Amino acid sequence: MPDSLSLLPAILAIAVVIWRKEVILALILAVACAEVLLYLKQPELSVFGALLYGPVQSLERIISVTSSADNSRILLFSLLIGALMAYMRDSGGVSAMVNWFIRKGIARTKRQAGFISYGIGILVFIESNLSALTAGIVSRGLYDKFKMSRARLAYIVDSTSAPICILILLNGWGAYVLGLLSTYTLPESAVSVLIGTIPLNFYALFTLMMVFYTIYTDKVYGPMKQAELELNTVASHSDIDTPASSVSLMLVPLLTLIAGMVGFMLWTGNGSLVEGSGAKAALYATTLACVVAYGLMALTRKFNHQQLVTIGFRGMGELLPLVSIVLLSLALGSAMKDLGTGIYVASFVKESTPLVLIPALLFIAGAIISFTTGTSWGTFAILIPIGMPLVEMLGLPPSLILAAILSGGIWGDHCSPISDTTVVSAVASGCDLLEHVKTQLPYALFCGVLALIAFLISGWVMIGG
Repeated sequence: MPDSLSLLPAILAIAVVIWRKEVILALILAVACAEVLLYLKQPELSVFGALLYGPVQSLERIISVTSSADNSRILLFSLLIGALMAYMRDSGGVSAMVNWFIRKGIARTKRQAGFISYGIGILVFIESNLSALTAGIVSRGLYDKFKMSRARLAYIVDSTSAPICILILLNGWGAYVLGLLSTYTLPESAVSVLIGTIPLNFYALFTLMMVFYTIYTDKVYGPMKQAELELNTVASHSDIDTPASSVSLMLVPLLTLIAGMVGFMLWTGNGSLVEGSGAKAALYATTLACVVAYGLMALTRKFNHQQLVTIGFRGMGELLPLVSIVLLSLALGSAMKDLGTGIYVASFVKESTPLVLIPALLFIAGAIISFTTGTSWGTFAILIPIGMPLVEMLGLPPSLILAAILSGGIWGDHCSPISDTTVVSAVASGCDLLEHVKTQLPYALFCGVLALIAFLISGWVMIGG
């Protein structure tokens, strides 16, 4: 079987999404396609046998990904986030928080509301999903108040969380990349190389500037403009329909979530924040925040136990479609890893490439791999072992090569409908996933083109100049 066919599941998924506008159907067909291709690699099986066994094996693939403890934590965490947001909404805490922001003059305009979500996304740089969750949860009610679409909120929190995390790197991403770099003999220390990527991580920098521009000018374009007119939301109601109660009913659970995330990252990392387990910390912190929110609502005596359980499960139910997407995305990522999709794409970079084009081509390869697999971590694991030996053998600037890989990984992870960051941003913002991807993509493509040009120029100046 030609290696090029390993791209077929991703192409099929994208085509079905464009044609039918259904992400779940696209993912199911892509997983089935990947399994058929895996069976075709076995010479003893006929095409008929592959077509017969492939779809059956798709179910086993979906089941197998839940055998991973981290994957199960991600799925449970995604459900509990729905319960937490329902508690804060139905308690009247969100409405109270919005009123407080307006009363204190912190958010009296659309621009101020936008900068609140932007600022929170930048300040909470410990973990990208926590950044998106915090900014989304705090801002949902404000965006409802000022008639701003949830698609716009999802774009802002998604386009702030991952870029700021990959720039500051005082987080799990930084520790992970340092670990990958540690096996190579580089002209500088791994930490110096990592710090050197900050001014060269063009996609992350351009994206943050683009978000700032859209907030400051209050201008949106393309599908986002239509979403602003339609005010598309997942729920048929707004987060501020519930009468306001006490700010504490939103603020205390939210602070519990943030403090819990930091505390559990330290705990799971044996005192080191960057070595903590993001999946464990997110699950533990969300569970704790749900318990706190439940307790606070019970203390008001306005809700009995049965009502609180119903609210929690209703909130989980609102996120079931997105949780299903997460599950199918994990299955597709696993199948495509077995197919060797990422390795096939990366192989283009290694063959007969002019040195000045290497940063730009690594960026493109990283973008394709992360978009088709939905993971930036996997992209880094594939491309860093390709890029760093080039640095060792050819004397290329290590920070530029690494920045190109990081930028490409973040671009695809940012845009892909099967990326956990994309899904979490949609969840936190209360936006339909496909609506989020469709409205965000033009901005991401524009910043991606700017980044590609910047890597071409940098390659010419720093390598060929």
